[in-house]
Amino acid sequence: MKVIGLYKAQLKRIGPRSELTGIYKYPTTSVVVNKLGIEGDIQVDKRFHGGPERALHQYALSSYEKIIKHYPLLYRKANVGSMGENISITTMNETNVCIGDTYQIGTGTIQVSGPRMPCFKISEKFSTPGLDKFVAKYGIHGWYYRVLKEGSFAIDDDVSLVSRVNPSVSIATFLKVVQSKTTAEDIIKNAMNAEGLDPEWKEKLEKKHQ
Repeated sequence: MKVIGLYKAQLKRIGPRSELTGIYKYPTTSVVVNKLGIEGDIQVDKRFHGGPERALHQYALSSYEKIIKHYPLLYRKANVGSMGENISITTMNETNVCIGDTYQIGTGTIQVSGPRMPCFKISEKFSTPGLDKFVAKYGIHGWYYRVLKEGSFAIDDDVSLVSRVNPSVSIATFLKVVQSKTTAEDIIKNAMNAEGLDPEWKEKLEKKHQ
């Protein structure tokens, strides 16, 4: 696996209320990563993006393919980097990335903490009503990382899986638990107690399944 894209935010306004957003990002060839993500990046709404548990966002190449297949007119807009991600890596997607996975990239080490949840800004950015709901329906959310070791990343860096502590809790599996009302209790507990899971997600699942 290799890094094929790195992105920082451009602060812009979006939607009918002209809200500030960091979903618009521009490509760069190398970045310095600290505990809060890429230096120089911007996350506007810290309730849902940013902070040490959501320091970096990755979106899968295969998810863009699904979007374009369903929305052919987006073939010019839905390109790598346009979903507000910080990093793009070959072959990785929601089915083969697990909660708690630890990866070595460049001189840094990062760990998967949970899925990114789509919001209205996706639909607004692409001028496509319901796109955020499509992303949610088909589980093509992308995911977040925490930074375990600060360092630097560059285009073409190798990406190595250092450890996989929850092989049965992929991002796709976790999203099914989040979205389903009939999931078996043992599956819920397995997801809720996954090592490396963002504590906020654990709290949400505990409330949902009390």
